[in-house]
Amino acid sequence: MPKGRYSAQHHIPDLLEDAENGLPTLARRLLHDTYLRLRALHEQVLAYDRELNQLARQSTSAQRLMTVPGVGAITATAVLASVGDPRQFRNARQFAAWLGLTPKQYTTGGRIRLGRITKKGDAYLRTLLIHGTRAVLATVKDKDDRLSLWIQTLIARRGYKRAAVALAAKHARILWAMMVRGEPYQLKTV
Repeated sequence: MPKGRYSAQHHIPDLLEDAENGLPTLARRLLHDTYLRLRALHEQVLAYDRELNQLARQSTSAQRLMTVPGVGAITATAVLASVGDPRQFRNARQFAAWLGLTPKQYTTGGRIRLGRITKKGDAYLRTLLIHGTRAVLATVKDKDDRLSLWIQTLIARRGYKRAAVALAAKHARILWAMMVRGEPYQLKTV
């Protein structure tokens, strides 16, 4: 049987139907029960995804947030549900800090040094934003808008992972501004 989640799931019915493969009866029954549970869970997840997409289509705020590259229905609805009132944050940097996307500060003798991100905020939203930015990073090579050029130079200068976190922090600030002002996302070209 091939390795991997999806390819193994496709081969389980063939494995169960083959009576000559030497699979013990107990193992066959356990594998069959597990396979049925797994299929039921997949159907449940698919139903929840459809319901979430329907909620996102009905919400003008979610539709507006989904115009940001890398922000889909899951991220938009999660941000709207978690934040509530975006005005509780004084500025976009506070919102990014709440998500744990701002660097730690090491200050001594009046000298400020910035370290890694704090990761003190909402891990789920931070993860969604970073995964969304990874999707954006995969497509910036052939684009010439301002954001794509900034990302390309950032990747060259600081590396892929730091660029992903930096773009996630930028997206967090953009999302906060869009929620507070009610304005759509505007991609600026060169």
